[in-house]
Amino acid sequence: MTDSKYEPRVDVQLQGLLGEALSANLNGRLSHFIVDETSPAIALFAPAARAANREGDWYGEHAGKWMVAAAKAAARSGDAALLARLRRVADFLVSTQEDDGYLGTYAPERRFMRKQPPKPVSWDGAPSVRTWDIWTHAYLILGFLEIHRHFPEPRYLQAARRIGELCAQALDQGIDITDLGNHHGLSATVLMDPAAELYFATGERRYLDLGLNVLVQADRHPELALLPRALAGADAAEIATGKAYQLAWNLVGLAKLHRATGVPAYREAVLGLWRSIRERHLTLGGGPWGGVAHRSREVFNAPGAFNPQGYVETCSTLAWIQLNRELLAITGEPVYAEEIERSAYNDLLAAQAPNGEDWCYYVFPNGRRVHTTYWRCCKSSGAMALEELPAIAYACEGEATVAVRVYGPGEAMLDLPGAGRVRLQQITDYPFDGRVRLRIGVDGPARFALKLRVPSWAEGASVAMAGEGAAAAAPGSEWVLERVWRDGDEVLAEFPMAPRTHRALNRNVQESRAPDGSQVQQQVLRYEYLGLTYGPLVYATTLIDGYKTEETLKLPALPQRDWLAPGEPLDGLPTLVLRPLRREPLVFAPYYAAGGRVDGAWRLTWMGLAPEPSP
Repeated sequence: MTDSKYEPRVDVQLQGLLGEALSANLNGRLSHFIVDETSPAIALFAPAARAANREGDWYGEHAGKWMVAAAKAAARSGDAALLARLRRVADFLVSTQEDDGYLGTYAPERRFMRKQPPKPVSWDGAPSVRTWDIWTHAYLILGFLEIHRHFPEPRYLQAARRIGELCAQALDQGIDITDLGNHHGLSATVLMDPAAELYFATGERRYLDLGLNVLVQADRHPELALLPRALAGADAAEIATGKAYQLAWNLVGLAKLHRATGVPAYREAVLGLWRSIRERHLTLGGGPWGGVAHRSREVFNAPGAFNPQGYVETCSTLAWIQLNRELLAITGEPVYAEEIERSAYNDLLAAQAPNGEDWCYYVFPNGRRVHTTYWRCCKSSGAMALEELPAIAYACEGEATVAVRVYGPGEAMLDLPGAGRVRLQQITDYPFDGRVRLRIGVDGPARFALKLRVPSWAEGASVAMAGEGAAAAAPGSEWVLERVWRDGDEVLAEFPMAPRTHRALNRNVQESRAPDGSQVQQQVLRYEYLGLTYGPLVYATTLIDGYKTEETLKLPALPQRDWLAPGEPLDGLPTLVLRPLRREPLVFAPYYAAGGRVDGAWRLTWMGLAPEPSP
């Protein structure tokens, strides 16, 4: 079964916060990081550099990531200079591809086709010879395919196909994919994603077989066992080492294998681990996080563990957005669009600097903002994640339905059979205000269905045609109206925003059995925290009193509206004011902007709560 669903043309221009971030991305990272074959991230692939590289680095990943993001940005913006740079870099890479299809950065003795000695046991499941060769090739395949999708050139598709054929040949000749990546193979089994994309692009069964072979080998590895463990209900932290970025990317590939084959078990496995991540391993800002009591900052915490200083790797936010994109395509359910929006407006924007060049490797609910160094993976991952958003914000579902999935100023032009060209324009201050005016443009009267996502936080939401009575819309649902639309028709959506509190708990209960067999439970640790949201945005404060990195609050025994309410704007942004007992009020601003988005700024999302008196 091929992925042959109807795909009409959709042109999207995002404005507002997301539009500013995309513009900064285009004019910053995508225009300056790589410009030609002499750029350091591309010079790695020159034959002389390749022949001398015996180190276990990941730096080759930037080429494919940049190609993916730059191709999308050039297509949406029409930037001729970026497109010229993109073609120049892609042509250089094609020129360095070797006769067997190899296009990595490693000397011959370190390449993935060369069987290596047995690996010693290590905490992170690293192979005996550390390599990111498959990882780099996976991103190269995706990069070439993305260019070919927007600017079709046979040589780019052929380069991707030759990499896929080399990978398939290596596995057929006895190479085990789990020997080729860290985290018990998770860093190599990501090949499922580009293998599926090769199948979608060509319709050739051999690429689907490659992806399925990778899954078979992943399932055979006792520490990984991706599909069996997922179907058995394992928590995301229990799959291999629980590495957040790699696991989420594996799930993207598994979701695509479901789209290609229709096998229900693949879908169920992905959904099970998605629920595990969403329920136990996300920050308020929608980023997968870890780093509590573990050697890796990027590994999911044990279920139930909580620490406000935990780490969100920006690469993990990219993979989480992509995973929700795939589940949205498979199910059409609005919850996945809401997760994408939450991640985008909070942890993703919180990682980007306004100049579009600088990114944070990690963001923290409670911690200092640190712009990372030149080579770090998250700078390219953040750029990729932003470029995912335009294609997700609006969509055609079938041939007679248009859907608005991400809210914010902007517009989309969509082609519908029978309806012709449809223009949707969002007029709104979202995410700062929940009022959304949607203006429809058509060449002539046209019948189609309009679908609007109702945010789960929007209690009392309503939707109405302009000039007509409003209808209530249940939070977390979709509002759908099918009718004959005329040019200039407007739909008014009201998504009421109110300050919300969220509780988190760092708790430890000691469990044992008494000599008579009865269970004994004793709570030995308990710290409770309070976080705030307002509509889709998480709110945070900077250093408290100018120097404190944390504070313990005692809340009044009064209705919430008496101690938490919107305040006066600060630097043009809405605020929340919290008035605890026994101290001055605290002012909170949107998390992504707290501290001014400058290197070294502090953001504090979770406030400790005063302990309750012991019984």
